[in-house]
Amino acid sequence: MGRAVAKSLSKGNYRLLLSARNFTKAKELAIEILRENPNADIETVECQANASWEADIIILAVPFSEEKEIAIKIKDYANQKIVISLSNPTNENYSALLTHAESSAAEELQRNLPNSKVVKAFNTCFSEMFDSPIIDRKRMDAFIAGNENDALDTVTDIVKSAGFNPIVIGDLSVSRTLENMQLLLIRLSIKHQYNGRTGWKILHE
Repeated sequence: MGRAVAKSLSKGNYRLLLSARNFTKAKELAIEILRENPNADIETVECQANASWEADIIILAVPFSEEKEIAIKIKDYANQKIVISLSNPTNENYSALLTHAESSAAEELQRNLPNSKVVKAFNTCFSEMFDSPIIDRKRMDAFIAGNENDALDTVTDIVKSAGFNPIVIGDLSVSRTLENMQLLLIRLSIKHQYNGRTGWKILHE
């Protein structure tokens, strides 16, 4: 997901700072992006804390199991900044979520980053959708949840830049529903052998 999001946003008017536990992979991704888009404004930063200090918006494209560890590292550098959570706290066989029914990965991240503006986004689709989030001439929806209106507006613009149709659905507690939606989508994809070009779309008149 980190690779997909970075490649997608590099096409917009954003300066990207890439950081990863395996820094070689971050550098390789930056080279790949610049090869495809020489005008991309992109750098790599080895230290996650330094990257968070320099960034205006932090996108955590990491598994749920790693979010708390990273939150501890960046806590002092993420004050009042938007932190986007992509993770889905599924267990290994996708039979259930690891979070309590009255919580979510995004809410746990908010508790670990009490002075940041955590927003849930991009968790209800697969990475394959970022190349072209359109199926049968319909643009895939990307749902957004958060507690701060200014943060929701900013993330809405980011979602649009990635090519999705953004839908703000409520405060951060609604991320519980979003994480269950992706669990359902994963289970359906396994059962019916859908490929990664699968996502959610609300149809209405």
